[in-house]
Parts: sequence; C-alpha cells; structure tokens
Amino acid sequence: MRINFKNLTVQVLCAIVIGILIGQFFPATGVELKVLGDIFVKMIKMVIAPIVFFTIVIGFANMGDMKKIGRIGGKALLYFEIITTFAMAIGIAVMYMVSPGSGMDISKVGKSAAEVAKYTKQAAETPHGFMDFLVSVIPDSAVGALAKGEMLPVLFFAVLFGLSMAGLGEKAKPVTVFFEKMNEIFFRLVSLIMRFSPIAAGGAMAYTIGKFGLGSLFSLGKMMGSVYITMFLFIVIVLGTIARIYGFSLFNLLKFIKEEILLVLGTSSSESALPRLMQRLEQYGCSKSVVGLVVPTGYSFNLDGTSIYLSMAALFIAQAYGIELTWIQILTVLGVLMLTSKGAAGVTGSGFITLAATLAAVPGNVIPIEGMALLLGVDRFMSEARAITNLIGNSVATVVIAKSENQFASPQAAAPSLSTDKTTSMGIKTEPLSHIN
Repeated sequence: MRINFKNLTVQVLCAIVIGILIGQFFPATGVELKVLGDIFVKMIKMVIAPIVFFTIVIGFANMGDMKKIGRIGGKALLYFEIITTFAMAIGIAVMYMVSPGSGMDISKVGKSAAEVAKYTKQAAETPHGFMDFLVSVIPDSAVGALAKGEMLPVLFFAVLFGLSMAGLGEKAKPVTVFFEKMNEIFFRLVSLIMRFSPIAAGGAMAYTIGKFGLGSLFSLGKMMGSVYITMFLFIVIVLGTIARIYGFSLFNLLKFIKEEILLVLGTSSSESALPRLMQRLEQYGCSKSVVGLVVPTGYSFNLDGTSIYLSMAALFIAQAYGIELTWIQILTVLGVLMLTSKGAAGVTGSGFITLAATLAAVPGNVIPIEGMALLLGVDRFMSEARAITNLIGNSVATVVIAKSENQFASPQAAAPSLSTDKTTSMGIKTEPLSHIN
C-alpha cells in the first residue's frame, strides 16, 4: 500500500514518531524543541477569538428566531452539566475499584514543592467562586476580550452582538455579508497555519519525552492506565451510547475528525484544533448556528476529560496519603469540581492548575495540595488524554444538539467536501482537508 505523505494525518503521525525518537535519544535537543509547539498553539490562539466571534454572530443573524437561540443554548448547558457530572462520578468509581494510589511512595514529595507552589499560586490568582466566575464572563472591554483571546467574554459579547443583529433583520444584512467574508479569510488563515502542525506536533512530543523520559510513562503506570482506560470507556460506552440514541455512529464521527484528534495528541492542547473542528463539524452536517454556539461554549463548560482527570487525581492523592474520605467529603469534592472545572482553558497545564484550586477549595483541606507533586512527572502525558476526550465530547455534544434541533444534514451529504472543493454552510470554500501539506 502506497503511503501518501501529502496527507496531513500521515505527516502528523510521522512527526510524532520522529519527536519521540529525538526526545529519547537527544533529550537536550528535544527539550529545546518545545518552542515549536508553543509557536503553533500561539498562532492558533491568535485566530480563535475572531473565528468564534464571527461564527456566532453570523449564525445568530441568519437564525433570526430568538426563542430558537435560547432553546439551543439551554439544551447545550443542560447537556454539559449532566455529562460532566457523570464523567466525574465515573472517575471516582474507577478510583475506588482500582485504588492506584494505595501504597504509593510519598517520600520524595517535598523535593517537588517548588513546582507545586507555582501551580498553587496560579490557582490562587484565578477566580473560582461562582460569583467571581459570573463576573469574569462579562468583559471590561469587547476589544480587550478579543485582543486577549478570553473565550467566555468573547462568547458573551458575540451572543449579545448576534442577538442585536438578529433583531434588526434585513437592516443588518450588509454587516452579515461582511462578517461572512471576514470569516472566510480567517478560515483560510487557519489552513495556512495548519501546514505547520506536523512540525509543531513533533516538537511538542520531543519536548515531552526529552523532559520526562519514556521511563516516566511507567513510573506511575497504574494511575496513568486507570485514567486512560476510564476515558476510553467513557468515550466508547457513554458517548457511544448517546450517539446511538441520537442515530449516528461515534466511530464514523471519530474517523471524520481524526486529523484534529492527532493534532491534539501531538500538542496536548484541545485549543489547537478548535477552528478546524468547527469547520469539520459543519462539513459533517451540523448547522452553522449550532456549531458556533455549542463548540465554543463546550470548550469552557463541557470538559469531559478534565472532569474525569480531576476527580481521579484528587482521590489518587488521598489514597497515596492513606486518607479515607467519607461519602460527605467525596460529594463535597464532587461539588467543588463542578465549579472549578468550568471555564478551565483547553491548554496544557490547565488541568493541574484547576486541581490545585479544587484541593484548596475543599473545606478543611482534607487532601494535601503538596501531594500534587506525585503527578508532576506524568501530568503531561495525561493532559493528552484529557484534551482528546474534551475534543471528542464536544464533537458529540454538537451533533446531539444539532440533531435535537433538526439542524443536522446527513453526513453522506457532507462527505464530498473531503475530496473536492466545497462551499460549506458558512459560505466558505475549503480546500480538501486531507491534502493540506
């Protein structure tokens, strides 16, 4: 079988393998290659805020029906809350069945105190209370929110702007057409940035292996195995069942977004795939208005992978210290996680910062924050599982909401866009995604 090296999937896979080899045999060089992944993630983050803004505004302006907009948003938030809570409960259940933290050597925890303090400080500076969170959603300046790339404030402003345009009807049509052209330009920019993605994925993987070594994959293997297996089962059983109920195949969807999954695997950041994911879900059959509202919101409220990890990590530390939590304390941890997990960024390390905030927020500090040092060595590897699960969870959520609103076209109808130039429902002429090199 002839391998097509112009295919983005092949390029990313090859780059990841090369990155692993560089990190293993030339660790110093591998660590220095971290800059490649950082550059790519920054380039992607550069275009996320404008794309989210334009997509939401255009979708709302074209939808026009205020009741429909409110119904979609309400359904999405209800779905997010149910699924993320269920994900955390699964994580807790698995930890009690496997108990990977029991018998853990905690003698070296003190040596990593400085690194843990860094995350604890970041967590302390991040508002995690409900009222603080609510206030932080409203931007001081719309321009400032766009400039800083703050997802929730941009989302808030875009929704208000889109509702205003929808209320004006035909009067807003010239602005809608202009925004559609701007959106087309930004997605073309994403296509150009994606040409750098294999190099970025290779560099990020070289850094991970060079910094922590392949040995770190096995030093906490039981915990890592528990996390990976739990997330795999969550995707296959829970999300697979939801997909079956709503009449679509999870595995067909995963095949459709495989390039985005591989990109997240290489960069450990679900944000890196956000612009492309929105484009792909439209091509899969979801309406533009649903994609524009559900995907950006899901990146803050529907973090299935992060929810699973946080619940498992908190119990892992408790088990390592021999702390027997009561059911009241477990429910308290679960309640705190329901707040702290919301709004977590889709970038590497955010899960660790949120974990520090969670442990600090649990009354009585029953779980020692310094115990986070036990997970430092393998957090990078588990962040990949978190990011991929988050990506898949948001993809399934978007299709579910689209189908429930009868705003979903058959994937077969969208399939030609994979092999030929096709104008999407955004009015964007896209290149064949499998041939971007």
